[in-house]
Amino acid sequence: MEQPRVILIGGFVGAGKTTLIGQAARRLVAAGKRVGIVSNDQAAHLVDTALLQSQTMEVREVAGGCFCCRFGELTARLEELHQHAHADVLLAEPVGSCTDLSATVLQPLKRFYRDRYTLAPFSVLLDPHRLRQLLWPDGAALPAAVQYIYRVQIEEADAIVLNKADLLSASEFGELTAAVAAKFPQAALFTVSALRGDGIDAWLAHVMGNAKSGQHIAQVDYQKYAAGEAALGWLNASVRLTGPGHTDWPMVCQRLLDGLAARLRQRRAEIVHAKLLLTAPGGVLAGNLTGSDQPASVRGQLGGDTPTVTLVLNVRAHVDPQILRQCVGDSLDGAAQPTITVAVMEIESFSPAPPRPMYRFAEVEPERVIPPSRERV
Repeated sequence: MEQPRVILIGGFVGAGKTTLIGQAARRLVAAGKRVGIVSNDQAAHLVDTALLQSQTMEVREVAGGCFCCRFGELTARLEELHQHAHADVLLAEPVGSCTDLSATVLQPLKRFYRDRYTLAPFSVLLDPHRLRQLLWPDGAALPAAVQYIYRVQIEEADAIVLNKADLLSASEFGELTAAVAAKFPQAALFTVSALRGDGIDAWLAHVMGNAKSGQHIAQVDYQKYAAGEAALGWLNASVRLTGPGHTDWPMVCQRLLDGLAARLRQRRAEIVHAKLLLTAPGGVLAGNLTGSDQPASVRGQLGGDTPTVTLVLNVRAHVDPQILRQCVGDSLDGAAQPTITVAVMEIESFSPAPPRPMYRFAEVEPERVIPPSRERV
């Protein structure tokens, strides 16, 4: 029996990791694989978990810290998915502000779980908008410490996945891919549209093949790393909304995201990522916003008369957490007027604590030798 394959997919907040994971999971299931997913966040009430579960996927969550700081919980969730869900492919999505994953997650997995899991090449997903800010930092909206995290994420990648090809012209995408290939030559490079599905099969064939995992350990300044995470305000909320019959819930979601972007722009605060999931007996709506100057997107459909819905909201922004909480509260009230009642069930707003990984390996661990009869193709 083949060992479960662990595919770790990193990348900065808003890069599209959850969308890519959903695409990959559906393709793997269609190919006869049993798939499990581990999501990760600094707090509970994660949109990614709820969204993937709404697509009838087997999902477990590590909350309250990144994989490196909660390594034991990560391995427990992997084992749970393998033993109880019988997953033979395990997709894991770390916190978007986390880096140094090769040294703190992949190398420990190699050493301590060598006979338990097969590790895929470590993929890092990139958003073109953020990538431009890193490559050509002319008035970049995010501070240098945050950009530092973004750069280190790319430096430790085995595979770089440039996402959102559908949003760029051929010349723009060609310019970005050439720049990435020149600046980060250590990694295989793929271009995809996680939303449309373009390029997913080529990337998936690579991570399901025999390429090595965790081949690059970045040199990380943990003071800069901690400063970059602390520069971001983090908010997770669970809210119940009640309105009259036939409420236009997509419009409410759109007003919420647009209002939040406007309020943060007024404070000269940059949204890194805002995402929401609205659930009701008749279906789900998903919305996201990847920058204060970017358009909000709301997708999905609710059927029938749904007067009461549940909203999960996650926001990451370059702003004080208490200001972020106030802006979110004002935006909820603004989107709900005049006929919708807002009941906040749980809400957390904070800046992440300094990372304290359980393990950190200074050197790359050797690969497990797979007998030819067990190699994947």
